[in-house]
Amino acid sequence: MVVVGTQWGDEGKGKAVDWLTDHAQGVVRFQGGHNAGHTLVIEGVKIALQLIPSGVMREGLACYIGNGVVVDPVHLLAEIERLEAMGVSVRQRLFISESCPLILPFHVALDKARETLRETSGAGKIGTTGKGIGPAYEDKVARRALRVQDLKHPERFAKRLRELLELHNVVLTDYLHAEPLAFEPIFEQAMQVAEQVKPMLADVGYLLHLAQRGGANILFEGAQGTLLDIDHGTYPYVTSSNCVAGNAAAGSGVGPQMLHYILGITKAYTTRVGAGPFPTELAMDVPGTVGHHLSTVGQERGTVTGRPRRCGWFDAALLKRSVIINGLSGLCITKLDVLDGLPEIKVCVGYELHGKRVDILPLDADDIAACTPIYESFPGWEGSTFGATQWDALPLNAKRYLERLQELIGAPIAMVSTGPDRVHTIVLRHPYAA
Repeated sequence: MVVVGTQWGDEGKGKAVDWLTDHAQGVVRFQGGHNAGHTLVIEGVKIALQLIPSGVMREGLACYIGNGVVVDPVHLLAEIERLEAMGVSVRQRLFISESCPLILPFHVALDKARETLRETSGAGKIGTTGKGIGPAYEDKVARRALRVQDLKHPERFAKRLRELLELHNVVLTDYLHAEPLAFEPIFEQAMQVAEQVKPMLADVGYLLHLAQRGGANILFEGAQGTLLDIDHGTYPYVTSSNCVAGNAAAGSGVGPQMLHYILGITKAYTTRVGAGPFPTELAMDVPGTVGHHLSTVGQERGTVTGRPRRCGWFDAALLKRSVIINGLSGLCITKLDVLDGLPEIKVCVGYELHGKRVDILPLDADDIAACTPIYESFPGWEGSTFGATQWDALPLNAKRYLERLQELIGAPIAMVSTGPDRVHTIVLRHPYAA
């Protein structure tokens, strides 16, 4: 099964993966880096994960980091140590693809310097997390990246590091007007972390092949969201990897025949972190407004950055695009409880663009920015949906809202999340039963 975000990320994928791991034997992260965060709430305890798959919170479950992920080994070890301090076993069941590109300090320096230059030049920030993700993917595509497997070969690592650092220092100093980085501290730090990382290296694609042949249920866990995909998102306001379901195969080293069910995660409204067009965005600054309600009740801040998320009404025209790109088998609607108490709820069903109506999100970011949303309105509900675990426990208007979303999107709702804890879940069509 593949779990993907269908909006701009932060849809609640971590909770969905954590819930589904009760029926799985392995969880795979197949793209992104530690710029993506998944927040889990288990028995009232909040756990924030960034690089390690969400399945780590199920004891005994195998966790895989596929070749499509860029890895900062220093951050990875810090995250492992934090989890182990909580009593979670990690190293014995974490398998890292040798083919993962490394994120090194000069990638972080490049990322931050570029954003600073864009801001000072008036071009406007992309809104990256400043963690070196984009520059690391650039090195991968340019066929010059240092990969995790290079940590096993100090002499080879040193040679390639010198060449790569020389290239990036020229860009840092001559173009970005930033300070150059020295070779020795980067090399020494890499060799120190290498001794801890090497025992976790593995041929992930082959391990997944063997697990599937042995009858294991495998979950492929996406990061970010469909509209942040480097090819299919609101370019250039996107991330640097493919976030869509099809990349679960390429980013893990398996064939697409292993992808039997695609579960799309979407909030009952819409949020976005960082810059870029957002047709249904609402102002959040004024107490008593819908935007302020969504922001505060939904506790909408980025897991990794802490930045406030922009909030807006549900966009069904956007979801149509995600259904097509991912080939969704079913949907999990999250944060329904955040809409409790609103007298009126709106859903975007299309846009007016240059005098014409369009019923699906355009492909060009400038066109999206020019879209005026067309809304359907629904009466809100007075009762609470928080913590509901049965469909019949929902207020009538909440049921009608969800049923209409299903009609507009064109994909069946499999699950509804009514709170942050793993038990706050309504199951309509269990994905594994499908």
